[in-house]
Amino acid sequence: MATTAGQGWTQLRQQARALETQTETYLHTYSQFSSQSNIPPKPTEEERSTEAKLQELLEKRDNVISQLTRLLDSEPTLSSSSLKQNNLSLLRDKLADHRRDLSRLRLTLQRARDRANLLGSVREDISAYRAANPAAAEADYMLDERGRIDNSVGVADGVLSQAYAVQDSFLAQRETLASINRRITHAASQVPGINTLIGRISTKKKRDGIIMGGFIAFCFLVFWFMM
Repeated sequence: MATTAGQGWTQLRQQARALETQTETYLHTYSQFSSQSNIPPKPTEEERSTEAKLQELLEKRDNVISQLTRLLDSEPTLSSSSLKQNNLSLLRDKLADHRRDLSRLRLTLQRARDRANLLGSVREDISAYRAANPAAAEADYMLDERGRIDNSVGVADGVLSQAYAVQDSFLAQRETLASINRRITHAASQVPGINTLIGRISTKKKRDGIIMGGFIAFCFLVFWFMM
């Protein structure tokens, strides 16, 4: 009898865990209905089917937990009742959590649907008002166009401001480099013989350039005559 009871407990507990997994899957599916970009004004067939399946799974789990409770109460010994009682408590807590999750998702979905319906109603009222008042609709359109133009002008002003700031920065850098160049020239003029030394260096560079050019021309002519 004890072995049969143990087998019954194991099977029922496995069934409860399988139902938990199914419940979590359907809860995830149900949660996606409230995150849709365009929530329908009324529940769809898929939404109603998912909610009904969740309710069915919760009732099945409640029934399995009741069977486990009766089976645990009927055991003649207390050798393993502590562990089983702990497992049963976890199953009950998980069931309670899933019931709260379903209630929370229902509320979230209802609020999202109410908000979508309200926005849709407002849009319909605006459309009806504009249809009945063409002049007002035209004025609204002109205001919208003016707002877009103002935004474009604001963007253009921002770009121009950045361009002017970059230009000012370049001018400041140019002035700084010119000032540095003037200081270097002035300092060089204060050192005796510096201008003569610079002139000699320039002359030497020119002479070296002439020599190198002549050598290249000579090599070219030799190569040409050898051809």
